[in-house]
Amino acid sequence: MLNTQTAFTLINPQNGNLAFKLFLFEDSNQFDHLQRHNYYSVIWVKKGSGKLRTDFSEFDFGPGTMFTISLYQPFMVSTHDEFEGVLLNFHPEFFCIYKHHKEVAANGILFNNVYQPPYIDVDAASASTFNMLVEQIKAEMQTVGLAQYELLVSYLKIFLITAARLKTGQHAEAKQLVGDSKEPFILQNLKDAIEEHYKEKHSANQYAELLNISPKALAKLAKAHFNKTLTNLIAERIVIEAKRELYLTNKTVKEIAYELGYNDEYYFSRFFKTNADVSPQLYRDTVGFGMANC
Repeated sequence: MLNTQTAFTLINPQNGNLAFKLFLFEDSNQFDHLQRHNYYSVIWVKKGSGKLRTDFSEFDFGPGTMFTISLYQPFMVSTHDEFEGVLLNFHPEFFCIYKHHKEVAANGILFNNVYQPPYIDVDAASASTFNMLVEQIKAEMQTVGLAQYELLVSYLKIFLITAARLKTGQHAEAKQLVGDSKEPFILQNLKDAIEEHYKEKHSANQYAELLNISPKALAKLAKAHFNKTLTNLIAERIVIEAKRELYLTNKTVKEIAYELGYNDEYYFSRFFKTNADVSPQLYRDTVGFGMANC
């Protein structure tokens, strides 16, 4: 009899969290509402087109697009026609992208990057690799055996490495296309400035002054190239660091707030909840505490 199973799930027996999931979808019902999860998601669209809404941006897509969604990143998908593909979900307790950063480079390329769009164009050669890995994951999920976790992590690593290589190549090509214009130079300076000063400079006007450009002009450039407001870019960068600290350290929320330039713990908690949809403590409780593993 033909196996028509489309969902394969591993649950962490210690806390009941989703650990790892492979889902072969045939419609958009899974994605047609705004959602945030305490795990990472990779959505590979094989057939269909539509619009991805995430954070404060929208992106049109067609077949052969792969989306990478970070922890508690809001997203939903609207489609125009048939919609088929593959969904991978994994919790940081199953695979920690911080711990495996040197091997996989997922953190900062596929996930937790406020400057790049959260999608990749999948070419035919890469699609063949992804299909092979999906079949191996599916087979392993159906056969509980020795070292199942190790094998699944290995397949996931290869999947993410392939995706990261694709995105890096596409990003490099995009930079090359606009390398001679003035705007990318200013935007690179903006990215460098945010990375250097996000812990003490929290307003758009501070960065405009730092770069000697009018706030209006800088805001227009940020919106045109990153599809986000400058305020959103700064806020997202702060939240990414806060999430990292909450997951990797045992620092209190008050300590993390202070290190990120907030003297008022409660103001920081409200800021975090506005941008992450959960309080700092609930984020730590649901994502986990990975200092021992990372």
